[in-house]
Parts: sequence; structure tokens; C-alpha cells
Amino acid sequence: MLEYNLPRYLPSAEELPDSDETPVDNELQELIPGLLKAILLILWSERMDWLFGIDMGIYYHPDKPPIVPDGFLSLGVERFYDEELRPSYVLWDENVVPIFVLEVVSQNYRKEYTTKLDEYEALGVLYYVIYSSRRRRKPHLEVHKLVNGKYELQEGNPVWLPEIGLGIGCERGNYCGVTREWMYWYDEQGQRYLTPAEQVKQETLRAQQETLRAQQETLRAQQEAQRAQQAEQRVQQLTEQLRALGIDPDNLG
Repeated sequence: MLEYNLPRYLPSAEELPDSDETPVDNELQELIPGLLKAILLILWSERMDWLFGIDMGIYYHPDKPPIVPDGFLSLGVERFYDEELRPSYVLWDENVVPIFVLEVVSQNYRKEYTTKLDEYEALGVLYYVIYSSRRRRKPHLEVHKLVNGKYELQEGNPVWLPEIGLGIGCERGNYCGVTREWMYWYDEQGQRYLTPAEQVKQETLRAQQETLRAQQETLRAQQEAQRAQQAEQRVQQLTEQLRALGIDPDNLG
């Protein structure tokens, strides 16, 4: 349980703004976390104990503005608590700090490597992930893990996140008709999980292959039946020829 030195009256999520109302300055700030969420919706379709928020305010004090990451993941919370869904993420209601926070660096630098890193570190977010496709000399993806209260940069791409049971990484692919580098979830062996569109394509291909196999089996059955019919016709012809010669085929032995 989280403990706060807060006023007695605390506003609920419904009474707080759902974001900082700052528009994104690059589509990638929506598309990249949107893809990660879309994959999770398939991977964890049976689980109801997680939330992936996109551009959703995280409130940690009623008198302070929220922190609004591009994306964040919380585990051990209700996925839906009513049909209106969450307008924001209020820590004194949820009692769970997000385990994973994502910031996508755009053309306008928003202090992802300084102020925000300090904020997430102080908040106790276990994994702080920064993605910047504009970097040339450094990796596009940085995964920081909270160790003894301080963030430590993790090596590799993808990076395995054992507390989540997923890996996070980036590679070239196609999403929404755009071929570029995207962020994906990975399994422990480093194999990338498919996007929804890729899964549909895979299932369609599998269905087509099953249909083809069924058609081939039907064709083979038809060919076997035809061969059996031809063999029966040859037997009948031979029988008739023997009878014409005065030979009873039933007494041959």
C-alpha cells in the first residue's frame, strides 16, 4: 500500500483533468504506445489485472499537476472499474505505482533525460523507457531500471523485464501502413510478439493452408475412388472376356 502525507479530502479521478491538455507534437507519441497497448490487448486478453495508459495523467498529489507520460503500464490494478473507464490515474485511489513508463522523444525536447527521469525515479517507477529515433550515436532505446532508488541503464535490445514477464525492444516493421522502426514486446527468447495486423494475416494464412490441405485431401480421395472404380471396371472386363472363352472365373483356383 502507498502512504501519502496528504490532506484528509482527496479528489477522485472524476474530479481531476484527464491530461495536461498539451497536444502531442508528433504522431509517434501516440502510435508507438498505441502499438504496445494493441499487442497487450491480444497477449493478455484473458487478464483483467493490468492497465496501459496513453497520454493519461498520473496524479501523485491533489495540489500538484499530474505527470503525463506517453504511455505507462500498471500491474495488479483493475483493468476496468466501470463502463466510463478511467479519466486519469490517481495514485491514492489505485495504490499501485506504474511499473513501466514510456516517453517518446520528439522534435521538441521535453526533458526526458533529466527532469522526467528524476520524477519517475522519485515516484518509484521500476522501468523508465525512453525512445528516440533521432539519435545517431547512441541507441534509440534506453531502458532504465530502478535499483536501490536510482536508475541504472540496462544493456541490450530487446531488454527482458522479468517483473513484467515481457521484453521491450525496437526493430523495423510495418504498422498502420508505415514501415519504420517501431517498439514491440518480446518473449524471453527475444522473439517478437506479432502486431494485431500480423496476427490476422497469420491466422488468414493458416486458414488458407488448412483449406488447401482439405482440398488436397479431397482430391486425393477422389483420385483413389477413381482408381478403385477403374480397377473394378478392369476386373469386370476380364471376367466377361473369360466367360466369352467358356471359362468360369468363379472356379479358377
